[in-house]
Amino acid sequence: MLRALTLLLLGLYAVAPPAATAAVPATAAVPAATSAANPARAAAATPMTITDDTGARIALPGPAKRIVSLSPGATEMLFAAGAGDRVIATVEYSDTPPAARRIPRVGDVAAIDVERLVALRPDVAIIWPGGGNAAQIEKISRLGLPLYRQQLDALADLPESLRRLGRLAGTSAVAEAHARELEMRLAHLNREYAGGSRGTVLLQVWNRPIYTVGGTQLMSDALRSCGARNVFADLKDPGPAVDVEAVIARDPDIIVAAAPAGAAAAWLDDWKRFPALRAVRFGHLVPFEDDRFSRFGPSILDATEALCKVLAGTR
Repeated sequence: MLRALTLLLLGLYAVAPPAATAAVPATAAVPAATSAANPARAAAATPMTITDDTGARIALPGPAKRIVSLSPGATEMLFAAGAGDRVIATVEYSDTPPAARRIPRVGDVAAIDVERLVALRPDVAIIWPGGGNAAQIEKISRLGLPLYRQQLDALADLPESLRRLGRLAGTSAVAEAHARELEMRLAHLNREYAGGSRGTVLLQVWNRPIYTVGGTQLMSDALRSCGARNVFADLKDPGPAVDVEAVIARDPDIIVAAAPAGAAAAWLDDWKRFPALRAVRFGHLVPFEDDRFSRFGPSILDATEALCKVLAGTR
């Protein structure tokens, strides 16, 4: 259950791995790191200290040229920061943008092939602190591989997170341009929707058992940007299980089924057994099958814009 929920909350709704991807053979010959292959570049590199999204500091001999991304959201962020060509391996379900599908895999967020990871000799590994296998991440850390923690708690964190990745990879010009674009879109989103009052929302991300998101989860902030309030915003767990009785007690104005493709209608039909619920009584049962909403990369903003439009039409 823990593995399934971890994948779920990272936007990995049992999507089939793209056929074009390939795992890295454990015995494959690994090219030498960029600095070793190019002495002139190595000589020109200047040691640097980078601060990640959690405030931790990482010392590197220069901008990272060989990056392993251990979450799909981080992979998307790296491409947006102009560092896609520096990603030498990633995890399953990293399919945004399409170019990411060609990157070799070293497992998924919950199960990394550490032997293959180490054999690649990356300069740094990007991890998502709130997901994955904590014991495995600790094991990787003990091997001495620098770990950069990429973390988004709010949509407003997107631009600065992008800028930090640009500094990490030495692609600040590209990262800055995309960060400014995101800032403009966020400002427009807040002007358009954030001041509204759409009521309370149950954001359902799984059905049996019922899982939702707590107030510290990025999707909860997305609801706020739409002028709505997560009915379970007081919960600190990013992905809590709740029972029907708890939902009935809080009586949300709207129920959004943020479901895998083809599943939302069935999830919402289950709620029709409780006609006293305000969301059921007024027909405020919203299917939302957009996997970008839980990808935790720049495309979550596209999904949030789409959700805001849907919620704006719910009266």
